[in-house]
Amino acid sequence: MNGFGDKVGFIWSVADLLRGPYKPAQYGRVILPLIVLRRLDCVLEPTKAAVLAKHAGLQGGQLANIEPVLNHTAKQAFHNASRLDFPKLTDDPANIAANLQHYIASFSSRAREIIEYFGFEAEIEKLDKADRLFLVVKKFAEIDLHPDAVGNVEMGYIFEELVRKFGEAANETAGDHLTPREIIRLMVNLLFEPDGDALTKPGIVRTLYDPTCGTGGMLSVAEDHLRALNPQARLECYGQEYNPESYAICGSDLMMKGQNLENVKFGDSFTADGLAGMRFDYFLANPPFGVEWKPEERFVRDEADSLGFDGRFGAGLPRINDGSFLFLQHMISKMKPEGSRLAMVSNGSPLFTGDAGSGESNIRRWIIENDWLEAIVALPDQLFYNTGISTYFWIVTNRKRAERRGKVQLIDATGFSKKMRKSLGNKRNELGDEHIDEITRIYGAFAAGEHCKIFANEDFGYRKITVERPLRLNFAVNEERLERLQAEKAWAKVKEPDREAVLTMLRGIAGASASAVAGADAGADVGATSGADTGAGADVGIGDGASAGVGADDDVHSGAGARAMWTAWPAFEAALKSAARAAGLKLDAPLKKAVMSALSERDETASVCLDAKGHAEPDAELRDTENVPLGEDVGEYLAREVLPYVPDAWVSEAVRDAQDGGLGKVGYEINFNRYFYKYVPPRPLAEIEADIRALETDIVRMLGEITGSGAEGTL
Repeated sequence: MNGFGDKVGFIWSVADLLRGPYKPAQYGRVILPLIVLRRLDCVLEPTKAAVLAKHAGLQGGQLANIEPVLNHTAKQAFHNASRLDFPKLTDDPANIAANLQHYIASFSSRAREIIEYFGFEAEIEKLDKADRLFLVVKKFAEIDLHPDAVGNVEMGYIFEELVRKFGEAANETAGDHLTPREIIRLMVNLLFEPDGDALTKPGIVRTLYDPTCGTGGMLSVAEDHLRALNPQARLECYGQEYNPESYAICGSDLMMKGQNLENVKFGDSFTADGLAGMRFDYFLANPPFGVEWKPEERFVRDEADSLGFDGRFGAGLPRINDGSFLFLQHMISKMKPEGSRLAMVSNGSPLFTGDAGSGESNIRRWIIENDWLEAIVALPDQLFYNTGISTYFWIVTNRKRAERRGKVQLIDATGFSKKMRKSLGNKRNELGDEHIDEITRIYGAFAAGEHCKIFANEDFGYRKITVERPLRLNFAVNEERLERLQAEKAWAKVKEPDREAVLTMLRGIAGASASAVAGADAGADVGATSGADTGAGADVGIGDGASAGVGADDDVHSGAGARAMWTAWPAFEAALKSAARAAGLKLDAPLKKAVMSALSERDETASVCLDAKGHAEPDAELRDTENVPLGEDVGEYLAREVLPYVPDAWVSEAVRDAQDGGLGKVGYEINFNRYFYKYVPPRPLAEIEADIRALETDIVRMLGEITGSGAEGTL
């Protein structure tokens, strides 16, 4: 068991002892905490005797907190004050459960807290009842994990490999994605690329924070990368994790590597920021995709409302079903004024979801207009173990280099991958070293090409203007429209005796209007081009601007049940007021509005309805919107793109942006498909026809083989 693979294989083989009481997806509940305990046991062995002696001497003394003294004696950030160790645990098979629980309880408080998050106490009882506990502990006692045999870096690799294997077996739910190592390597490359020279200085110290650190994979890879650049550099890693088991794994990884246990906090980064007030040089994160933040909603909204930009979420709140942008704002709030860099994984939603004025659009606007968005990289699909969706890197910084200021780099790396020999869940593709190197080169070159586009910040912005068209209505009194009136809410408030009076008055308007224009002679020709018919229910056109109506095309008919129609609101309103006055009725505003709504219909030939100030009333049903690129004059856009098709349109002055006061609402979106679309012409028709004929021939041949007829030809 000298090599990395041998140790991983041996530890993995211990899981065979768990068959029966555990399903394969549950093996990690036992193996991971035990490998942590065994590693800590080996690390503490050289100083074990000294710690026990010091502990005995301090018991009953005046020192209230003896932990720092014992940690110092152990030469670690933790200690264990039990006389037991793994070999001694196997000396007493009958009491293995009680002894193991005592051993765990004897760790210093911080180490014990991390171990307890595994929930291992329940597994001890389960293993003991199944008569497997002693066998499993005995196997682990045989594994040599002493620091002189397994260094901190190699131990981290062993632990992370086992975490990965158990994560695959457990098939964790969507959103909690274990980030593949090659993806983290690419993220770290892009994060550190501009700082390569600075990071090679002797003795340099930098800080890195991951608000969703999970099992700590990103922190580990970043540390390894910096160590490869500069063995004398130190990267202080910080993180927070709300899943108990993941937190236990991450904290254990830090313990096994000798890092500060206080740097990783347990809890929700939104509601219980364990590193509040701290700022960092670098940030890495792979937040859960498409996961609701409803449990944190009240806290987040309260902070946003009360603190605004003095808090973390002043730019806006995304929709409840995806909290990626909350994590991004959380990290930006922890950037150093002198400059920090951030890399985050996301799905496609944060790029374009949300219309102008929405939370998502406002967050994009805030980031881009502050010139913090440096680059976005589109990755191949099927890169993650538990999801096949397309993913993206956001590179955000408040210290862009001069040539990048005011610009955003988009990299299409969707074609940079290779098929894996064996799929791992949904992960069928992987990034090879050559892909990571090429994407890093493209990013560093900052030059437009096949896979790279450079845009000005404002290229992603637009003004969403509201385009209005005038309301044109005709008004008529007939039984169908009177039924609509009686269904209006305002009608229900009219007293019963008054209802019939109103209906009689309205029917009277129709009769009077019809008589005024129709004359006594049935079928009389009225209007420039109108024909006339006689019969019950004949139409009569009445309006402004012509002897029989607004337009020369209005048909006027007379006869029993004649119906009057107005093509202008002022004329109908005048007739309505006159009739109401004659009938001694007073129409209040709600009823008058209900009459107008029920007795009207849209009519393109009617006159424009005007408000009290003589301005055209907009038609809500014809209302539309247009996205005008930022920097383009709204009037010029309207004249070119709208007025040739609808000459009576205008831009609403009522809809203005809350920030700059300009027409419309400003929005931002980043549409990769638009920028990297490649037209693929359809195949020639002759080629398609040839393929169809070949298929027909094959089908006939196969049918012939089945029936034994030897048929040939085409279908």
